[in-house]
Amino acid sequence: MMRHLALASVLIALTATATFADAPKRVLSVGGSVTETVFALGMGDTVIAVDDTSYYPWEATHNLPKIGYVRSLAAEGLLSLKSDLLVAGPEAGPPQILDQVQQAGLKVVQLSMGYSPELTLAHIKDIGAALDRSTEAEALTAILAQDLATIQAEIAKTKSKPKVLFLLNAGQGASMAGGRGTAADAMIALAGGVNAAAEIHGYKPISPEAAIVAQPEILMMMSQTVEALGGKDAVLTLPGLAELPAVRNKRLLVLDGLYSLGFGPRLAHAVRDMAADFHPETNFLPLPEREWTKAQ
Repeated sequence: MMRHLALASVLIALTATATFADAPKRVLSVGGSVTETVFALGMGDTVIAVDDTSYYPWEATHNLPKIGYVRSLAAEGLLSLKSDLLVAGPEAGPPQILDQVQQAGLKVVQLSMGYSPELTLAHIKDIGAALDRSTEAEALTAILAQDLATIQAEIAKTKSKPKVLFLLNAGQGASMAGGRGTAADAMIALAGGVNAAAEIHGYKPISPEAAIVAQPEILMMMSQTVEALGGKDAVLTLPGLAELPAVRNKRLLVLDGLYSLGFGPRLAHAVRDMAADFHPETNFLPLPEREWTKAQ
């Protein structure tokens, strides 16, 4: 019996060694939630460069070179880094650039487009498989699924369904609202709200008149947009927004885009925090802090 156990231990050790030997050593991570996931799976030390939207965790921002904006990558820059794997979010491109680097011999794994808890869990598993970290991905998704179930059960008990308008920009010309099929639309629903721009699809211009008709109770904007407009108080005095119920009641929710709309490992915590803003009458218990949700 002892001999068989010893042999089994050797075989397991040899299998683990072979598996880790097959793991990529030089990884390019493109997309903020992709980079979060790679680090959450314990593979941050293999990342040699990230795109401009990858600013969490802290190491991705301060210690790694940038390879440009996620939607406008350059083949020469990608290939010059001599990586053995490019993991890309669904928004990465242009598509012809990803095809070009793949034809040049760089392995490319690109995630599918969509915004849902189920797809987020699938994306983490896909990244885990690409990094030879499927066991770690299974463990991460199990915890994330548990946290999502916890907060969704709490949200289901709320009685209010506030109308929420997400504006991608404002102040100059027609504002761009987040309609159906966007990350904003999916997060509004997950947090127990109703998208006030549900009549449009994607990010489309919305006139001041249409925004007033929608009667949003909460206005959501990205932090960089609010900063560019001069801060929260400046946004609340913008022409065309003053007649919105959300503005009259000063219910402007300023978002960290990657955290609130990223659909990565921090999704459950982002849903919980957004729900707390949507339903101030409800005392949502904080979710347990996870290794990948700690402030950097």
